[in-house]
Amino acid sequence: MTHGSIGSARQVRHPVRVAHLGLGAFHRAHQAWYTQRANDATEAEGMGGDGWGIASFTGRSPDAARVLAAQDAVYTLIERGPDGDAATVVEALSSVHDGADAEAWRRVLADPQVGVLTLTVTEAGYRPGSTAPPRVLDGLRARFEGGAGGIAVVSCDNLPDNGAVIRDAVLALADPGSELDAWIRAEVSFVSSMVDRITPATTDADRETALRLTGLEDAAPVVTEPFAEWVLAGDFPAGRPAWEAAGAQFVDDIAPYERRKLWLLNAGHSLLAYHGLAAGHRTVADAVADPALSAELERLWNEQRTELPFDDATVDDALDALRSRFGNARIEHRLAQIASDGSQKLGPRIVDPLRARLASGREPGAAQLGVLAAWSRHLGGPDVRDAGADELVAALRDARTPHDRAAAVLAALAPDLTDLTEPLAERIAAGDPATHQGAHV
Repeated sequence: MTHGSIGSARQVRHPVRVAHLGLGAFHRAHQAWYTQRANDATEAEGMGGDGWGIASFTGRSPDAARVLAAQDAVYTLIERGPDGDAATVVEALSSVHDGADAEAWRRVLADPQVGVLTLTVTEAGYRPGSTAPPRVLDGLRARFEGGAGGIAVVSCDNLPDNGAVIRDAVLALADPGSELDAWIRAEVSFVSSMVDRITPATTDADRETALRLTGLEDAAPVVTEPFAEWVLAGDFPAGRPAWEAAGAQFVDDIAPYERRKLWLLNAGHSLLAYHGLAAGHRTVADAVADPALSAELERLWNEQRTELPFDDATVDDALDALRSRFGNARIEHRLAQIASDGSQKLGPRIVDPLRARLASGREPGAAQLGVLAAWSRHLGGPDVRDAGADELVAALRDARTPHDRAAAVLAALAPDLTDLTEPLAERIAAGDPATHQGAHV
C-alpha cells in the first residue's frame, strides 16, 4: 500500500515571524506546538492577521533540518498518554535550516517581520566556548545593521533566570560601548521562561505509530506526554504569538516557577537517572517502579520542597502530577539521555536547593547528597556524555578514597560547600539505594 508524505498535509504557510535556534524534538513538542495552537486559536476567533511562522535552525547536526525539509517542515506530534496515543499535524515551522547556514540566519534575523527569537540549546549551550551566544550576537548584529528594530530573545532551557543568562553571555561578546552594545541594551528584550514537557527520543516504532494514526509517512514525528507548561516573564517589543491561547502563562516574577520545576521534576529525573542506571534500569518509568528508588525520590522531594515559595497544597498537587507523569510507562524517557551533561544540570537542580537548605538552617539532605554521590560513580562508568566533566573524570580516576572523591566533586560543582566533604563521602561509600549494597538513610 502506498502512503503519501506528511508534507502533503500542509494547509497554510504562515509568514516567518519567529526565529528559533535548536531544531530538536523538544522545540517541536513545545514552542512550535504552542505556536501552532496560538495560530489556530487566532484564526478560530476571527482575529485576523497572517499568523506566526517559525524559521528553525539546527544547533549542531544538520540532520533534523535535512529530514524535515524533505517533508515541507510538517510533522506529526504524538501525545502519548497512559491509555493511548493522539496525533496532531503541526505546520508551525515555515522553514527549517542547517544551523551552519550563516547567511540564512542573518537574513531571517534582519527581517523586520521577525519579532521573536527562541532558543533550545540545552544547559550546555550557555557555558563558555559554546557557539550559541556568538550566533545570537551575529543575528542581532545583522538586525541592528539592517535597521529592523527591537526583538525579544526567549530562552527555553532549564536554567534559572535563563533570559539574564543569555543576555549576559551575548553582551560579554559585544564590544563594550559600541553602537551594537548600546542597541542591544536599549532595544532587545531577554525573556526568561520556564518550560516543561517530557519529550523522549523518537524511535522507528514511533514512526510506525504516526503512519497508523495519520495514514501519512513521517520520518520525523515527535512523541511527548499530554502535559505541557510554559511560563514567561519579559517584554516583547515587536509582538508575539498569542501563546496564552494555548495555556502559556505570563508573569512578573518567574523565579518561583523555575525553582518548582528544577527542584522537583528535573531534580527527580537526575536522581532516577544516576541511581537507576546503576541499578540496571533504562527508563524513568522503570526506575520509579523500583520501590527503593521510589522511596529515595520521595525523600529528595521532601528535602527540596521546604525551600519552595508555595503553600503545601500547591506543592502536593505538583508532586501528584509528577508521580503520574513519571509512572507513564508508555513514555520511553531514557535515563541515559537525562544523565548527559550532569556538570551543567546538577547545579540548578541539586546544589542550589542544597544551598537553600543550609541558608535556612537545615541539615543537608541525605538524598541530595546521594544524587551527587551517584553522579560521581556514574562518571567512572562506560557511558559518560558530559564534555564539561572531563577534568573531574580524571580527578575521580586518581581519587583513592571516598573523601578524595567527595572533595573532587565539590571542587568541580560547588567549591563553596567544602564543609560537606565528609557527609558526601559517606554517601559515596554507602552505594546506590537500589543496588542494596549498603544502607542509605
